[in-house]
Amino acid sequence: MEVIIAPSAGEASAQAARITASLIRRKPRAVLGLPTGTTPLVFYDELVAMHTRGEIDFSEVTTFNVDEYAGLPPDHPQSYAAFMRDHLFSRVNIAHWRAHMPNGMSPDIAKHCEAYELAILESGGIDLQLLGLGADGHIGFNEPSSSLGSRTRLKTLTEQTIRDNARFFASPEEVPRHVITMGVGTILDARRCLVLAFGAQKAAAVAAMVEGPVTASCPASALQMHPSCALFMDEAAAAQLQRADYYRWVYANKPDWQRA
Repeated sequence: MEVIIAPSAGEASAQAARITASLIRRKPRAVLGLPTGTTPLVFYDELVAMHTRGEIDFSEVTTFNVDEYAGLPPDHPQSYAAFMRDHLFSRVNIAHWRAHMPNGMSPDIAKHCEAYELAILESGGIDLQLLGLGADGHIGFNEPSSSLGSRTRLKTLTEQTIRDNARFFASPEEVPRHVITMGVGTILDARRCLVLAFGAQKAAAVAAMVEGPVTASCPASALQMHPSCALFMDEAAAAQLQRADYYRWVYANKPDWQRA
């Protein structure tokens, strides 16, 4: 795992966006795995800015989002479909039929999850998966104790995640209790993974992900086994890393072609 400690969340997001843009320029029909939440907002703004300047074209890009609330229609303001429309899809030239979201209103969620996995395979697989890191070490909605070989499925949210997400709703009671999420195994199938983690509240999860054992108690730790994973963080998120100075030294001494 490549560990990149940036001076700020903005610079970390910009580095991840540059990697994504480089992939799209090399492979116009790239397949991206995309997250939601506050963590990737600057990342999406950077992609939009590059598109606006004519530096990247999304017309042939295919995307698969990591998760969606079960029971929320796509026009609900707190659905992740609405989030993606607001922050990326309505701002770039991606074809709507290439932008895939889990369907939280599916009458048969188990079959829908199987179909979602099949659609990823039929697209050629995900070239680059972007992820945010949860404060408890979750990726997607794979909460602690999730199987490290799991596939897209229905998950029940923990009380902590419900409390964390309640700020987006009028009350905690309105937060859905279930989500559809890509599994850890689905995520690990991506050819490359980029993870973003910002703020002191993520420091313990960063340390567990990078320097702890590979364990279902920290689903993100499974990315230690991925052949091409980079973790981008700010200084606050790096605060509990035992080898932070080593990671800085390694990154500073990479050849230019290897830098993010």
